[in-house]
Amino acid sequence: MASLPDQRWHIHPPAPQAQAIAQAHHLSPIAAQLLINRGLTTTEDIQGFLNPQSLHLPAPNTAFVDLDIAVELLRQVITKGEKIAICGDYDADGMTSTALLLRALRAVGANVDYEIPSRMQEGYGINHRIVEDCHRRGVKVILTVDNGIAAPGPIALARQLGLIVIITDHHDLPPELPPAQAILNPKLLPTESPYGVLAGVGVAYILGISVVQAFGQMKDLVRPLLELCTLGTIADLASLTGVNRRWVQRGLVTIPQSTLVGVQALMTVAKCRPEDNAALKPTAVGFRLGPRINAIGRIGDPQVVIDLLTTEDLLQAEALAEVCEETNRRRQELTESITAEAVAQVEAAQLDLLVKRVLVLVKAGWHHGVIGIVASRLVERYGVPVFIATEEDETHLRGSARGIPEFDVFAALQYSGDLLEKFGGHRAAGGFSLEKVKLSAWRKRLTEFANQCLQPEHLKPLIAIDSEIRLDEITPDLWQQLQALQPCGLGNPEPLFCSRNVQVQEQRLFGANQTHLMLTLTQTHPQTGALISQKAKAWNWRSYYPLPAEIDVAYTLEENTWQGNTTLELRLVGVQSAASSLAKGKPKTANRTSLRGNPAANRPNLIVQCPEPPTYPRPAAWLELEDLLGLCKTLRGRVLLYGDQCPYISTQSTPAQIDYDRPRQACDTFLLWNLPPSLTHLRWLLAKGQPQQVYVRNQAPSLPTATELKMKLSIAVSQLDGNTVNLLAWGQTHWVAPSTIVAGLRELGHDCEGYRATLGLEQELNRLSRWYAYTPAELAQLS
Repeated sequence: MASLPDQRWHIHPPAPQAQAIAQAHHLSPIAAQLLINRGLTTTEDIQGFLNPQSLHLPAPNTAFVDLDIAVELLRQVITKGEKIAICGDYDADGMTSTALLLRALRAVGANVDYEIPSRMQEGYGINHRIVEDCHRRGVKVILTVDNGIAAPGPIALARQLGLIVIITDHHDLPPELPPAQAILNPKLLPTESPYGVLAGVGVAYILGISVVQAFGQMKDLVRPLLELCTLGTIADLASLTGVNRRWVQRGLVTIPQSTLVGVQALMTVAKCRPEDNAALKPTAVGFRLGPRINAIGRIGDPQVVIDLLTTEDLLQAEALAEVCEETNRRRQELTESITAEAVAQVEAAQLDLLVKRVLVLVKAGWHHGVIGIVASRLVERYGVPVFIATEEDETHLRGSARGIPEFDVFAALQYSGDLLEKFGGHRAAGGFSLEKVKLSAWRKRLTEFANQCLQPEHLKPLIAIDSEIRLDEITPDLWQQLQALQPCGLGNPEPLFCSRNVQVQEQRLFGANQTHLMLTLTQTHPQTGALISQKAKAWNWRSYYPLPAEIDVAYTLEENTWQGNTTLELRLVGVQSAASSLAKGKPKTANRTSLRGNPAANRPNLIVQCPEPPTYPRPAAWLELEDLLGLCKTLRGRVLLYGDQCPYISTQSTPAQIDYDRPRQACDTFLLWNLPPSLTHLRWLLAKGQPQQVYVRNQAPSLPTATELKMKLSIAVSQLDGNTVNLLAWGQTHWVAPSTIVAGLRELGHDCEGYRATLGLEQELNRLSRWYAYTPAELAQLS
């Protein structure tokens, strides 16, 4: 018998208000539970989620303060017939953004072309070569899409050469913004803005619509631009919440009858034509259209996709779509072969991942257009962060990284930054390059970092399950209610269920390489005793074949149409030994929360604790902090580096002894990347560390939305061992004040007796954003 996946299962506990929400909105209790799991508990939130078209959106130019400036600059240049160059990127977001703005600007008569950096030779984003080429060709405006915010050098060069620069991007903000004439980036907006979730293509869509509107050319343009926005948003895995949910829902309805011949051709080669004019599902874009677009960016020429999405010639579109299809086939083959080689490398090394807590894999000849996909697969398989690289030339390596929820990839790259030539990314993923001779030292540094932030219990893939249900509860009516949650994606995941004690009646391998698993599962109905049967598939599960005769399964639901018949089937994402077999002798693990019984009894009667700090001496100096890295090179003694997603400093870059997150003993200096989540947190920090001087950079953290925080708190409550909430610990985890935690818990239906009255959750989050605006002088008064 093959081994089973080594996974962590977290199952949301049944919410006591699910029945009331179900009745109020004419839903099943299962669908109501799904809404609660996503942090949606108020009538306003639920109605806005179920009907995103009813949401009131602020005018884009009131949200993006530079939008009117960008539109006016483009209007003047277009009117004069001067040249515009769009600087795009080679991923799906960058290519669809480029195509979108090409269509919009050409429709109003612009003299516009585009530049895409070479993935293999240049890497991501605008560079000096592109700027110099644009200047030589007489370009007046450089318009970046999906990049530019982290490129101060090339932008400064463009300004020196007399070019106008407009940046549209959605990536994290650097300490100093580039010197562009206009910057459109949702990261500049308040955290509660519905535009805050936009991908690069969403920002391009706003600019494109605004420009054609300024020229009075809206007719026949909104729909094709919206379709491109939808393709790019889903393919880029942008959060399908806020305005993204509204726009994507509209776009998925129109794409099946798209007027864009390129989209028609792409759907044909991808066999992605919905029947009866039904709306396309995000999974169809994510698993069929998106990969064919992304494959070009990974191992092909981005011009293929941009020409495909901008052509009006059906024959050309069909030929280009075939190129996408063939390129995607090659990408699949490369991914499969490199994954197999990587797994063989791991198994041959016999690594103790409880000791290493990170995988670093290197091999010459691996195509670095696909190693990011391979890294993601290895994370799923081994449950640890993965850094994978291949040769860039004889002396250098270049690679990609993917993380797990408890591991910050970008912080790890910063921690080892002195050994790297170049790196970038965010919490979940990143890219890097380094000299081969530094590989051994870099492996050790990453292991050192991983052991600082990961515990053994983190080293298993996490399966977050919405609800435990029986197979007989899987009905067409439930499926129809689940469709109200569409479009699903990041921020609104596909509903994930589990069923206990199911029997495996049949199982067989299928697919070209026999890599997938097809099953027939059965379960006995608890009242009637009837045998309920369900078909299931599990992709890339050959290593788990054959499964035991009785198991617990975690899955999503999907429709399968074959020869005109449509049925529901399970797509397995997790499997464990059956709960009944555990009861016969094996202890149940703490993460297998039972959902049966009285729901009210499963809700902890929460006791919230927030102890006041002891007295402490005031620091001698509160100072502004600008250049953290420069300061670290000069400091001596023990230093606390503190803050949400603060950078990690290499031990070779500073003579100081650095503590992170909390002081191990008395410190000479505090470096606050941003403020603690509350004044109480700050006082505790000062009492523990007793520093003489405190430097404050006050880089405001990325605060959660009310919906996101309630979702996280719901999970945290379900994992409580007992019923006591340490507000200081939870505040540090979610980077919000104790009062914000309590406001969220109260909106989830918990009393939190003994804690003072709080404002509503939205008001508490607004108050928190004001807290992060304090200056060092004001903090000195408070402390």
